[in-house]
Amino acid sequence: MDHGLVDLNRFLVISVLAGASVAAGVQGRGRQTATRLPAEATGKGKFEEIDAYIEAQMQRLKIPGVSLAIVEGEQVMHLGGFGRSRPGGSAPSAQTPFFICSLTKSVTALAVMQLVEAGTIELDAPVQRYLSWFRVADPQASAEITVRHLLHQTSGLPASAGEMALADFDDSPDAGERQARELVTMELAHPVGAAFEYSNANYNVLGLIIEAATGEGYAKYVEKRIFSPLGMDHTTASLDEARQDGLALGHRYWFGRPVAVANMPLPHGSLPSGQLISTAEDMARYLLALLNGGRYGEAQVLSRAGIAELQRGAAAVQVMGLSLGQYGMGWFVDEIGGKKLVWHSGTNPDFAAYMALLPEQKKGIVLLFNADHHWMNPVLSDFGGRVTALLAGEKPAPVPFVGLIPWVLRGLLVIPAFQIAGVVATLWLSGRWRRYPERRPAGGRKWMHVLLPLVPNLLIASSLRPMLGTRRRYLQLYMPDVAWITQICGSLALVWSVVRTRLILGAWRRRSAPAGGIGSRGDR
Repeated sequence: MDHGLVDLNRFLVISVLAGASVAAGVQGRGRQTATRLPAEATGKGKFEEIDAYIEAQMQRLKIPGVSLAIVEGEQVMHLGGFGRSRPGGSAPSAQTPFFICSLTKSVTALAVMQLVEAGTIELDAPVQRYLSWFRVADPQASAEITVRHLLHQTSGLPASAGEMALADFDDSPDAGERQARELVTMELAHPVGAAFEYSNANYNVLGLIIEAATGEGYAKYVEKRIFSPLGMDHTTASLDEARQDGLALGHRYWFGRPVAVANMPLPHGSLPSGQLISTAEDMARYLLALLNGGRYGEAQVLSRAGIAELQRGAAAVQVMGLSLGQYGMGWFVDEIGGKKLVWHSGTNPDFAAYMALLPEQKKGIVLLFNADHHWMNPVLSDFGGRVTALLAGEKPAPVPFVGLIPWVLRGLLVIPAFQIAGVVATLWLSGRWRRYPERRPAGGRKWMHVLLPLVPNLLIASSLRPMLGTRRRYLQLYMPDVAWITQICGSLALVWSVVRTRLILGAWRRRSAPAGGIGSRGDR
């Protein structure tokens, strides 16, 4: 999540308008395929409506591949694989690994609660009890931030702190600690405990607390205490192991179309917040444990009370003045049809994920996608939410404006086209005025030719600001098309604002030049 890109949001508004003109240019939808359990194993096809909806949305959003799992009671009820796990390949199976992105946060929160129940960690203990070196810019705030604040994302750490870590590809063993130590210069976005702000930095620090409290690496701890007891044999923190196991190939959206990308670098310091790899089947076992008081088969990974604490809404989530439920510990908490909904989505540059629990109905769902983009996160979260509504027996309700986002991404290329058209039109107009002085506008009308075009040009130029700041690498990684369009069009708009103004003013000055005086001193 990121709610601070004001200038890029302005760029988004321009792109919405531009995108409308290319709506008719979208190509036809390709055929998707699905692999399913036999009908008798899934309640005689009672999940066909969900499968059909997923296929339709994949075609609409051009999602390469999706892996699905649905659980109910104490059973895995339905597994599905749709599309392609890689270009030219087959549909993903229930055992095909995907990055689960920020679904990782719930695993980290579960690990912390295990240690709380073991008496190793205290929820309301300051972070400095476990990481004595932990500091932010404010010394008093540094001492006030607790483990609970990190879990509830109310520490005050800004979203940007986590974003910068996502673009840091240091693969040394101490990458996470180095990044956390660099928070010593970080100004908090809010007073400690005052407000929710989603930041990967919170969960990266929790991973370090787990390591400090246990003396084990984060990956080793969650494998031994969570994955192994639950039989999650295809879940790992190792990219090499996942590739050997048939890891799906990720895709990055460029102008609304997925482009396969291999060998994406991995931000090792952000492992506890969003870099675990799993499968639909393994995540189904995980959801079953969470639905059944921490128990799966003979394994008890957490007490029933501990599970309830993880899923208890504690921090109000406000986005642009709108209430979006609450945040628990690695979970968003809301309602659907008057019943409790516990969910989380996840975003990587080339993978996305969504999972939800309906505790009162004892149902759960996970969707894994092998494509993503910063601006596609709300689209794919809406996708997951609508599938969850179908599972809950509710009619999916669209989220306003989310459906525009794919069109906006497709319409980005209209921006440079309009700019080029503007350059051509200005050169033609200024040349015409030079040849025919009597056609030049007079009075206030002439200034409209200068000032009105400056508004969109300067607006586009202002979108360069984020690209010059600390988020530049993150933006290039998570929204490459927007980043490059912003840099190219923003730079062109900035230069053209000056050049165009000089061209127009130069054409006017020729009005007072003597006849036949082209090239005279007054033309400069």
